[in-house]
Amino acid sequence: MQPSDLLLETIKCEGGEVHHLEYHQKRLDKSRRELFGLTDTLDLSSLIKAPDEKLYRCRVLYSHTMESVEFIPYRPKEIKTLKVVPSDFTYHYKFADRSALERLLEENPEADDVIIEKEGLITDTTIANIAFFDGKTWITPREPLLKGTMRAYLLDQGFLQEKDIPSDSLERYEKVALMNAMLGFKILSHINILKS
Repeated sequence: MQPSDLLLETIKCEGGEVHHLEYHQKRLDKSRRELFGLTDTLDLSSLIKAPDEKLYRCRVLYSHTMESVEFIPYRPKEIKTLKVVPSDFTYHYKFADRSALERLLEENPEADDVIIEKEGLITDTTIANIAFFDGKTWITPREPLLKGTMRAYLLDQGFLQEKDIPSDSLERYEKVALMNAMLGFKILSHINILKS
């Protein structure tokens, strides 16, 4: 097993609780079934217990079997500038190898993160799914790079609507938010969006 073949789940542990574990379990099971043809379950609930009340990023590495579980104190990255960057990058499964995503960041040092555009449509940033507020509804791209667990939860709650978002339509939206397991749903204030 090469390190590049490992898959990753990033799970929020805070207040002694493990958050949205059922969504992470569902994605883990789906990835192992589709990539390796496996139908057994690596039961996350028996493997992950919050170490204490503090905020941790629980980093789970797996493939056919569970490789490692570690708890890392979490400090969110501050995002003030996003840049729309065209790319044909695909990331349907949450692989631990993020070198292609990190390269996009290195190539665009003027931005805190990049919004990846595919065929004229917005997908995700390198660290999160994205949503835009049109004055009535929060809209998230119909075809993200990766279907995140927080995105899935908010869609199930009816809080988000899926829609194609052309990159040339961003000025129509009033607000932008990032979402992932660790951030939750974070509305960005005073955000500057650059174009390539």
